[in-house]
Amino acid sequence: MDKYSGKRLDGRYEIGDLLGVGGMAYVYKAYDSIDDRVVAIKILKDEFLGNEEFMRRFKNESKAIAVLSHPNIVKVYDVSFGDRIQYIVMEYIDGITLKDYIERQHDIKWKEAVHFTGQILAALQHAHEKGIIHRDVKPQNIMLLQDGTIKVTDFGIARFAKNETRTMTDKAIGSVHYIAPEQARGDLTDAKADIYSVGVMLYEMLTGQLPFEADNAVSVAIMQLQQDPTPPRQINPAIPEGLEEITLKAMQKDPAQRYQSAAEMLRDLGLFNRNPSIRFQYQYYSGESSTKYIDNLDSVRTGPIAKPEYDDGYDYEDVKTAKKTRPTAVYVLGGICAAVVLIAVILGIMAFARSCSSEEIKDVPIPSFVGQKYDDIMAKKEAGEYKFTFIKQDGKDETKEEGIVLAQTPEVSETKMIKENSEITLVVNVLNTEGEVPVPDVKAWKQADAEKELKDAGLVPKITPVADDDTAEGYVKTTDPAPGSKVEKGSTVTLFVSTGPSTEKTAVPNVIYDSEETARQKIEAAGLKVGNIEPRYSNQDAGIVIETDPLPTTMVSEGSTVNLVVSKGPEPPQEKTYYVYVKLDGLSHLNFDVNLTVYLDGEVVKQAKVNPSMVGNPYCEIPVTGSTDSGEKTVLVVINGYPYYEYKVDFGNDGAISSWPRTDFVEPTDPNASVDPEPPTSTPSDPSESNGGESGDQE
Repeated sequence: MDKYSGKRLDGRYEIGDLLGVGGMAYVYKAYDSIDDRVVAIKILKDEFLGNEEFMRRFKNESKAIAVLSHPNIVKVYDVSFGDRIQYIVMEYIDGITLKDYIERQHDIKWKEAVHFTGQILAALQHAHEKGIIHRDVKPQNIMLLQDGTIKVTDFGIARFAKNETRTMTDKAIGSVHYIAPEQARGDLTDAKADIYSVGVMLYEMLTGQLPFEADNAVSVAIMQLQQDPTPPRQINPAIPEGLEEITLKAMQKDPAQRYQSAAEMLRDLGLFNRNPSIRFQYQYYSGESSTKYIDNLDSVRTGPIAKPEYDDGYDYEDVKTAKKTRPTAVYVLGGICAAVVLIAVILGIMAFARSCSSEEIKDVPIPSFVGQKYDDIMAKKEAGEYKFTFIKQDGKDETKEEGIVLAQTPEVSETKMIKENSEITLVVNVLNTEGEVPVPDVKAWKQADAEKELKDAGLVPKITPVADDDTAEGYVKTTDPAPGSKVEKGSTVTLFVSTGPSTEKTAVPNVIYDSEETARQKIEAAGLKVGNIEPRYSNQDAGIVIETDPLPTTMVSEGSTVNLVVSKGPEPPQEKTYYVYVKLDGLSHLNFDVNLTVYLDGEVVKQAKVNPSMVGNPYCEIPVTGSTDSGEKTVLVVINGYPYYEYKVDFGNDGAISSWPRTDFVEPTDPNASVDPEPPTSTPSDPSESNGGESGDQE
């Protein structure tokens, strides 16, 4: 029997079976004798009780989850941070990890994968709205219940986006198979890193395999940085094209090209759910040195993806079999060490990074900042060579001036050196004046801990219960005065402690197509509040509500916030570029060059010699540029002086393209014939004049 099984914690938690062992804690099944329920208890390992980094992470998990209240996020009931034992009491999940389920099923039916992904995104959106980024999203941290419900767990390395940017110990330590490229580089991360991880999980569910596999973690991290995943439909052709587009957009290496929020990805999943044949026109193709991304907001692709050059390595008969070209740009690999520090042997990784780095990082003496003002430090040019973490110590030393650096880590040493751009922690002196003290920030703290913190600061706590959907029961929602405010010692500070979600529910009124003012009146009459108002172009008149969050008829607690999207009216005319594709496979039996000339409204825009029988030449991509209010433009393709194909591009209809073959075309027969490519004298204006030619959107 292990150390804790069969024991009782704090007189109420009867420890049962060991459920699992993680890198920093044991997880047990337990019985709460007071609340009469089965719970899970995560107990920090003894060897980490003296480790400030692991203590910080362990407390971060409880702090992160305590402010979250969502059906797809594991609940936290209680926490304890004693000197001899630290634990978190959580909701007991009777299920398996999503990783176990994937391994059992190999690949998951796409409808089930979408169902799981939607729940994960809903949980992450809730966390992101609270400023919390998970940073370790992977199927091992996703629990699956028997009824198909998803629970997101393990916020142990989550961080608060608005409170932290990067510190000495803020490393990208998520599982290397799921981390975003910016995590692998050790860059700053935001909610879009979680989106990338969700994309990898969706990829794994749909295909039954990870996008990047290698013999060691370092190699996987490099692949995350440099390689593109095999398109999912090449592995599993049963995956709908729209779902493949969603997956690849979430996995874009450039965060700006991914979904910008979990809500945005959820919206596409919802559209796909309603119409599995939908195409979002998010397209990608590999060029000679990089992967190009074309967003449907900027252009509409109506045919196979192609470069203007002919020999680009694609099999155009089936775009999904396109050859994959890997980028050759050299990445700085120093940040990889941070991403895999808990996965690989650190000395081996550092040696690898040094051998692969294009520029050696120099060792420099440790500078001394003690005794200087931190404002002066930041103003100096040489301060730009380092990164700083400031720790402000209230009332630390009244003999020293306000803002003076009292200590630093690492300390100055005659023998030790540090790397350029290393992080230095400075302890800054902040004095209390006139007997005032700042109100501690105890948001999301357990009530008893918050009361103790206020008393230790010389303040008097006053408890006011409030119903709140977003704060767990028994935890502080906010304070009055606000955290950081200066008050006299002995002042009363009100702690607004959550009693859990309000029991009174009301339906969000349907205000779609109402004016903003009417919508506001209806929402407030329902006992709700209007939150953010997002303006957006639409076909509705300006000032008309076109979307609400939550959706109409959703049951919410009284006093909840409803966000509105209000129309800005039709989008003003813009210049856009669309593409038409000339299909040459009907001439593939010709094994000699022909003269290809393309006219746009009578002007030559392209001339080339083409051999239709050559592999890679069945299509030619023609860009067409015009204003959205310019109406139709005509594109005419001429081969050896004879009209071959005609196209109409309607800029007033989102670039809708119709096409038909010309019946007056004469197929070339003489490879030595030289024909002057003059435009034809007669151009049929519609398909009916071309003796039965087909018309419609080109595929």
